Amino acid sequence: MKSNEMLPLDTHIFRKLHNYSNGNVENREIDSRGKLPLLYGEDGSGNKYKAINGGFSFSTGNHQVEFEPLKSFHSLDALFLDTTPSFHSYEHKMRELADIESQYSELIKPRTQSHEETVQHDPSAPKISTDVIIRLGGERFIQSRSSTSMKDISISNHPYGGSFSGLSNEEVKDVQLIENLLLSSEKVTKQQYEQSIKLLDWCDVLSCSMENPIQRLVHYFSKALREKIDKENGRDTSSGSKRKDEANLAERVMTPSATATMLYEKSPLYQVGHFAGVQALVDGLSGFKNVHVIDLSIKQGTQCTILMQALVSQPNYPIKHLKITAVGTNSKQKIEQTGVWLKSFAESINLSFSFNVVIVEDMLDFNKGLLELDPDEALGVYTSCGLWGMIAQQDRLESLMKVIKSIKPLVMVVCEVAANLNSLNFVNRFIEGLFFFGALFDFLEECLGCEDEIRTITESMHFGKGISNIVASEGAERVIRHVNINVWRKFFARFGMKETELSMSSLYQAKLVAEKFPCGSGCTFDRDGDSLVIGWKGTPTQSLSSWKFS
Repeated sequence: MKSNEMLPLDTHIFRKLHNYSNGNVENREIDSRGKLPLLYGEDGSGNKYKAINGGFSFSTGNHQVEFEPLKSFHSLDALFLDTTPSFHSYEHKMRELADIESQYSELIKPRTQSHEETVQHDPSAPKISTDVIIRLGGERFIQSRSSTSMKDISISNHPYGGSFSGLSNEEVKDVQLIENLLLSSEKVTKQQYEQSIKLLDWCDVLSCSMENPIQRLVHYFSKALREKIDKENGRDTSSGSKRKDEANLAERVMTPSATATMLYEKSPLYQVGHFAGVQALVDGLSGFKNVHVIDLSIKQGTQCTILMQALVSQPNYPIKHLKITAVGTNSKQKIEQTGVWLKSFAESINLSFSFNVVIVEDMLDFNKGLLELDPDEALGVYTSCGLWGMIAQQDRLESLMKVIKSIKPLVMVVCEVAANLNSLNFVNRFIEGLFFFGALFDFLEECLGCEDEIRTITESMHFGKGISNIVASEGAERVIRHVNINVWRKFFARFGMKETELSMSSLYQAKLVAEKFPCGSGCTFDRDGDSLVIGWKGTPTQSLSSWKFS
């Protein structure tokens, strides 16, 4: 193991963090040794990983997973200009879905058959993923709307074919649900609202928030389409409290909660980003005795405990003092509680530690003087989904980045959602959202189970409201505006930031965390330039990148 390579920690720490966040102070102890227990050592399982053709390959469970670099479906010309990708030139009214076959065909193009895709249906075989179901439903939609054969795609090309011979009865119904959901969205774009509602009525009969992932996905997208129809017909019945709730949606997603803590504990998809991201921080700050990390998304602080353990574990570079400054615009009391927890944790591993909180009402008020900088400190910046909430507020995001540039950190580690949900065009947004949330619903089903209360709360309170905002809201009301790594690259370039390659140690950490979970084989990793794209069964969900300022 390299001197600056992290020793991953026991996931039981998340349970103790949850107990602490609920006020159970008696459960704050770490363990009897006064040190965070080590869970992962050197990889003795025989699993290997290597770079392949610019991509990444490794073993998870019994499967060899290989990925070529991702090719994004859309490429926005600018981060803040909410424009339509240049597949076609759109006028004020959007064309129907079937009129943009070249774009849609790329989205639903059949993939190479994988270990989870068998041609003949076997009741004992694993269920196929939501991604495959959505692509099949999309193919059938295009076939039904196209009078001529398409150049890029044919139902006969698909490993399941057009006859549904390889699908179970439930999977056939799911494909039909997706097809009818797309038909309904097409009617909305053509302002044929009565026909759209009839299709949604059919979808609602066959979908439910408590059934399988596709049926739950269709349930929430159907609900969102109805909201869009109401708004476009002047029948928006949203109360003042609901509109205020929508306005605070981005803020609420970033606020620490007991549900988020328990979800984190059970979910490899979120933990792999934290472990790999902290390793990137350690790589950038290795060799310094006094370290100062500015965290733009502190939340429950789990990433900070990982960082502490990593710094303490470096035999050749003993850490003298760690300072963490949490920056935010709300939830001061919860962030301070996180600080108390972190101080207790630092004491348990004999780490000299200080914690500062910087809360500003408006990010325009954030400035260098609030950070208590010391020239003898090695400075790093960390953010996990802490930037996307300001995409609609260009002046705030640019102001924040100017301050960060002025303090000249050695490294800035950024983890963000890897999906383009910021298009002005409803069709692009709808399709991209369908794949993105489809992967998340599939992920929760496999990792938590259909009956899990955390899954139910997460989907209804977070995913469901996010889908509603993406589908039914426009202009300033639409606050969920994720973009992919290519857009972030263009934005960061404005500030002289240079992307640095993530080390193999970061990829190693991601692999080890995924392997710890029974559902971890669903996690996929792909190189995109020097960054890492984390996904679920091939669908991108997060991007992790490391940056330096020139």
